[in-house]
Amino acid sequence: MAMMALLMGSAGSTATPGSFAYSIDPAQARVQAKVGFFGLGSKTAHFPRLEGRVALSDRDAKAVTLDVRIDAQALEAGDSLTRSRLRGPDFFDVERYPRVTFHGSTMTRTGPHSAQVTGTITARGVARPAALAVDFSRDFTAMTGREPVHIAATTRIDRRDFGMTAYPLIVGRQVTIAIDADLLPVGG
Repeated sequence: MAMMALLMGSAGSTATPGSFAYSIDPAQARVQAKVGFFGLGSKTAHFPRLEGRVALSDRDAKAVTLDVRIDAQALEAGDSLTRSRLRGPDFFDVERYPRVTFHGSTMTRTGPHSAQVTGTITARGVARPAALAVDFSRDFTAMTGREPVHIAATTRIDRRDFGMTAYPLIVGRQVTIAIDADLLPVGG
């Protein structure tokens, strides 16, 4: 559960000629992180506050800038004890590291509506390579940069890679992160 925070980076990209720029609609965006618990079930943490930008090129299918910032301090999970532990020094350590970021810079299209975006997740001050599987609500060839686009993105990380090593017999290592967001056109 602790791993969800990993997705998101710096939100300052702008569109250049031949590209489409979008901003994440914070009212229509959510991130969740899911981790195994006691090997029998799972626990899920939610990150209700995030922001970011996406820029796609209509000239270069691999060109993308995806920057997402997640407010780790806003983490929500089950009961107050779970929230406190996840926000504390054993997991996200939100007093020292209030954000989790993802910066993606390369996109490989995997279908007319899907792509893999490769980049870096930073959590607890630790940056690691990551790849997001992203589904777009529109076909790439139909995008004009003037209409909203919905994305659903997923990745999987090992929480230990980010220094989240507490409770190894209770909390699973692998964390599945899911982002669901509406993207609004910028400029255009």
